[in-house]
Amino acid sequence: MSLLKSIPKIDKFVSKSCFDGYSINLITKISQVVIENLRIEILQNNINEINEDKLVEEVLETYKELVAPSLQKVINATGIIVHTNLGRSLLSKQSLEKAIDIATSYNNLEYDLKKGQRGERYAHIVKTLQALTGCEDAIVVNNNASAVFLIMNTFAKNKEVVVSRGELVEIGGSFRVPEVMAQSGAILKEIGTTNKTHLRDYENAINENTSMLMKVHKSNYTIEGFASDVTFEDIVKVASQNEVIDYYDMGSGHMIDLPFNLSSAEPSILKIMEYNPSLLSFSGDKLLGSVQAGIIIGKKELIAKIKKNQLLRMLRVDKITLSILEDTLNSYLTNDLKNIPTLNMLYTKIEVLQKRANKLKTLIDTICKCEVIKNQTLIGGGTTPNKKIPTIALTLEYKDFKPNKIEELLRRNNLITRIENEKVLLDFRTIQEDEIEKIESIIKRVFN
Repeated sequence: MSLLKSIPKIDKFVSKSCFDGYSINLITKISQVVIENLRIEILQNNINEINEDKLVEEVLETYKELVAPSLQKVINATGIIVHTNLGRSLLSKQSLEKAIDIATSYNNLEYDLKKGQRGERYAHIVKTLQALTGCEDAIVVNNNASAVFLIMNTFAKNKEVVVSRGELVEIGGSFRVPEVMAQSGAILKEIGTTNKTHLRDYENAINENTSMLMKVHKSNYTIEGFASDVTFEDIVKVASQNEVIDYYDMGSGHMIDLPFNLSSAEPSILKIMEYNPSLLSFSGDKLLGSVQAGIIIGKKELIAKIKKNQLLRMLRVDKITLSILEDTLNSYLTNDLKNIPTLNMLYTKIEVLQKRANKLKTLIDTICKCEVIKNQTLIGGGTTPNKKIPTIALTLEYKDFKPNKIEELLRRNNLITRIENEKVLLDFRTIQEDEIEKIESIIKRVFN
């Protein structure tokens, strides 16, 4: 009971000079919890003395943990360019600086400067997308999942959408095409088999309640062997002949041809637009190399109907997103591709990666055993499933430490690596030139 009487009073405890400069409200809340825990420990006979210095230390440690930013900068040494867990595409500093200038000022987000009246927020990216893709109109929502949902809800509520069984995709976070369609009010009409779908399957599925023929990008898998599907070009033709909508959920979507012969399997947005489709949707923060967004392009009368859907207000994007996206699209329009970090990493030559790897090896080979090797990596983000691209990596070994231990030590210092063939790899496909000395510093700090 004497210990209970010695428990410090909250008001007196938080008035200590060691808490000067901190938020007194937060310090008080934390102190209440700490002191209540102390009371419980005393009642359970787990302690026999009260050390106020330790209580202060516990309060301050909790305070610092609470106010420390959870979202932190990391170095991506995995080699996966569009890494979903690490923020997908890097934003251009130039684009972000322009967005900061716009966002910290009043702007014409929904104001037409020429007419002096209310304008439309989507107009800021429409003209560029029209010039780039030849589309009639466009709209932007907060991600491609929203785009899929909005299109389904606008055109296929209580109507059938025809989709191949081989394209009933589930992507990360349990996002499933059939469930999204059900939530939107659309009725899924499955055709074909898992491995084979024919053009006649689409033709035979069309009836008076059919609204749309939909193709879905296989973002995280491929079907090999005795398999075939129908090209979107053929789907567009059948849809046109039967006066229904054709729609391609491209998932990632890229504006220009990809290196390493990837474009033969993954046609670009510009190639798809040659088929004169009704609607396309794709992500902004994957191979396009911009901010998170779901971009819908297509026929003017269809986009106009989407704009009238009341759900659009819940899914629309803000001035920062529009500013960054507009700048990225302008970079494509002016062929200023150096302003798109995702493309820079994708197109960096092996010789450059080799030079960077050798530089780091020279800086750390007295600390770790390391070797520069040729390797392969994935682009990531559901962009080019099972298609690997060449890269250069640096293997890391340290004394008798197991790979998992090395990976953990580096990860705790915000250096994210990958383990392959029982070795930790630093993959230079995603390591920036200005990060080499930072990696050197981390390795010296961890292993010295």
